[in-house]
Amino acid sequence: MLILLTNDDGIYAEGLSALFHELSKVAECIIVAPETEQSAVGHAITLYRPLRVRSARKGGSFLGHAVTGTPADCVKIGIKELTDRPVDLIISGINAGANVGFNMLYSGTVSAATEGAILGVPSMAISLDTRRGQSDFSYAARFSSRLVTYLIEKKAFAGLTLNVNIPSLPENGIKGIAVTKQGAARLVEVFEKRLDPRSNTYYWLAGETLFPEKESMESDAWALSKGYISITPIQHDLTCHTAIGEVRHSLKDFVL
Repeated sequence: MLILLTNDDGIYAEGLSALFHELSKVAECIIVAPETEQSAVGHAITLYRPLRVRSARKGGSFLGHAVTGTPADCVKIGIKELTDRPVDLIISGINAGANVGFNMLYSGTVSAATEGAILGVPSMAISLDTRRGQSDFSYAARFSSRLVTYLIEKKAFAGLTLNVNIPSLPENGIKGIAVTKQGAARLVEVFEKRLDPRSNTYYWLAGETLFPEKESMESDAWALSKGYISITPIQHDLTCHTAIGEVRHSLKDFVL
C-alpha cells in the first residue's frame, strides 16, 4: 500500500512529521507537501505560474517533495507525476487547529482530502484541536495509524473521504469516537488595523471560532468540545439535492 501524505502547514510541520513517523510503520508513505504554509487557502490550485518541486531534507535525510503550491496542487502533482505507481490512500494533516463547521470550506487540509476524492483516491483529513506552539501530536498520530489500519482491514475505505478532528487532551481524557455531521461553527472575523514603518495602513485577519447557541449534538464541533474524536464523512458535491424539486417548481413558468 502506498499512502501520500500532505498538509497545509508546510512540509516541515510537526504534525506531518508525527503522522509520517507512525504511518511508516504500517505502510509505504511519500510526502508531497507545500514548501511554505498554505493555511486557509481552501481548494485553490495554481494556474498562472509554474509549480516548482524540490527534494526536502531533514536531519540530512530525504524527507519528501516540497511544492511551491497549494495542498490541492500537491495532491494533483503527487498522484500524476511524483509517484511511480498508483496511490492507494491520501492523508492530509495533522493540522494544528480543528477543522469543523463552516471553517472546513476554508481549510487547505480538508481541501487536499477532497481533491483526492475528486481524483478517485480514498482520502482523510486529520486535525488536532490545538493552538500553535502548544501541540503534542503523538497521540493524534498513533490514533490515525490505528484508524487507517482498522479501515484497511475492514475494506471500508472504498469511496470514503473522512474529516477527522481530535481533541487536544491526554489520551485517558478522550471519551470515544463520534460519527458526526458538519456543524455551523464558524470563524468570527476581526481585522486588526495597523501601520507599517512607512505609515501605510494594513490589516491582519484574526478571530475565534464561534459555536452557535444551539449547535446540534450530532455536529463535529459539539462532539469535539465534549472530548470526543469527531469523524465526519464528507463529499465534494455541492448540490443541494433537497431543493432541486422546489427550484424546478418555482421556475416552471419562467420564460426566456
